Amino acid sequence: MRKRKDAPSRRELLAIVRRLEARNAALEKRIETQDKRIHELEAALAKARKNSSTSSKPPSSDIVKPPRPRGAGKRKIGGQPGHPKHERPPFPPEAVNQSWIYTPTACPTCDGHGVPTEEPPHRVQQVDLVASPLWITEHVCPIHKCVGCGQLFYGPLPPAIEKAGLVGPHLTALVAYLKGVCHASFSTIHTFLRDVLDVPISRGQLSKLVTRKVSAALREPYEELLRRLPTQGRLNVDETGHKENKRRMWTWCFRAEDFTVLRIAETRSAQVLWDVLGREFQGVLGCDYFSAYRKYMRECNILVQFCLAHLIRDLKFLTTLPNTDTAAYGQDVLDAVRELFHVFHRRERMSQRAFAAALADRREAVLAAALVDVPAGAEAQNLANRFRLHGNAYFQFITTPGVEPTNNLAEQAFRFVMIDRHITQGTRSPHGRAWCERIWTVLATCAQQGRSAFHFLCDAIEAHFTGQPPPTLVRTP
Repeated sequence: MRKRKDAPSRRELLAIVRRLEARNAALEKRIETQDKRIHELEAALAKARKNSSTSSKPPSSDIVKPPRPRGAGKRKIGGQPGHPKHERPPFPPEAVNQSWIYTPTACPTCDGHGVPTEEPPHRVQQVDLVASPLWITEHVCPIHKCVGCGQLFYGPLPPAIEKAGLVGPHLTALVAYLKGVCHASFSTIHTFLRDVLDVPISRGQLSKLVTRKVSAALREPYEELLRRLPTQGRLNVDETGHKENKRRMWTWCFRAEDFTVLRIAETRSAQVLWDVLGREFQGVLGCDYFSAYRKYMRECNILVQFCLAHLIRDLKFLTTLPNTDTAAYGQDVLDAVRELFHVFHRRERMSQRAFAAALADRREAVLAAALVDVPAGAEAQNLANRFRLHGNAYFQFITTPGVEPTNNLAEQAFRFVMIDRHITQGTRSPHGRAWCERIWTVLATCAQQGRSAFHFLCDAIEAHFTGQPPPTLVRTP
C-alpha cells in the first residue's frame, strides 16, 4: 500500500496525542478543583441556611414562613371546636363591697305578676377602680429648742418610715412589678404614676427605689436559693448572653425541681459552675453539649444528661449537607432518636417493665446507628466521636427517675429574660446586675410554684422596711 502524501507522520501523530493528553489532564485538574469548590460552597450554603430546627438559633430568626398549603382553610377567630370552655370564677361574697338587688315588676311577655322561685339569680359582678387607690399618711415631728444650749431637735421617725421614705411598701412593690414583670421602662413607670395615680416620681428616684431598696429586700431570699443549689439531686442549666455597657455578660439559669436561680457572670466558662455548684456536686446536670459542661463533667466526675432536642437539631443539619453519605448517616441516626421519643411519649400506656425494656432497646439502636458504618466526612466523624466519648450521657433519663431527656425546662425559664434583654438592652451597673438576677429569680420561682410574685414582693419589701425576717422562696412541704 502506498502512503498518502498528505497523511501526518508518526511523529506528528505522537505530538497530537501528547497535546490532547496534556489538555485532558488540565481539564481533569480544573474539574477536580471546581468540584471541590462546589462542595465547599454547598456546605457553606447549608450552614447559612441554618434555622431554629437545625441549630440553636431562636425561632424569631426564621423570618420567612413557609407558604400555606393549598386547600388549608383560614381558621376562624375565637374558640376552636373541641376546646374546653373556660369561664372566670365569680368573686366570693366576702370580696363584694356592695350588692344591689333588682326585682322585676312584671312579666316582659304578658305583663303578668311574678312570684319568687328557687332558681339561682342572674348575677353580674363589676370590678372598677376607686377614685383614689392611694393611702397617704403624714408623719409629723415637731421641732423643739433646748432651753440649755439652744439646739433645735425633733423626735425620731419610726425605722420603717425612715427606711421607706416617700413610697410605701405596696407602691414600691407595684413599681418593682411594673419594672420586672411588665418590662416597663422607668419613663413608662413615671408616666403611669403621674397620669393614673397622680403621683409624680422622678426616673432617678424610681431607679434607686428598684435597684437599691427592692434589690436589697430580695437579697436574702435569693442567696438562700443560691446556697441550696449544690444540694439538689437534679438541675437543668443553660446560659445566654447580654451586654453591660457594651461588655459581654452571661446570664446562667439553674432550674431545680422547686425553684429557679438566675445568675449573671462575666464568663461563660466552667468557672461559673464551680463557683455556684462547687466541686462536690452529686446531682444530675441537664444541659446542652457546650464545652463548659463537658469540662465540669470531666473534672468533677458528675452525671450529665445532654439535651436530645439539641442533638436532633444537629442531626437535622447533617441531613442538609451536600455529601449524600453524610446526609444519609444523619437521617439514620435522626430516625433512631425519633423512635426513642415515640417510646418515651407512649409511657402512660405501657407497664414500667415494658417501658424500661423498650427504652433500653431504642438506646442500643441509636448507638448502633451513630457508631456503625460512619462516613468519612468530618461532620459525621465528629458526631460519631461525640457518641464514643459521651454516648451514655444522652440516656441518663432512662436509668435515673425524674431526669428529662431535654433541657427545655431551663430554656422555658429563660423566656421572660430574653424579652427583658431585648427591651432594656442589658444592664448598666453592678446594682442593675444584682437587681436583674434577683427579680428574675423571684419571678421564675413564683411561676414555678404557682405563687403571686406581687404578693411576695409586698411581703419582702415590708419585711425589709420593718426589719423583720424576709419571706422565703423555698417551698415548704
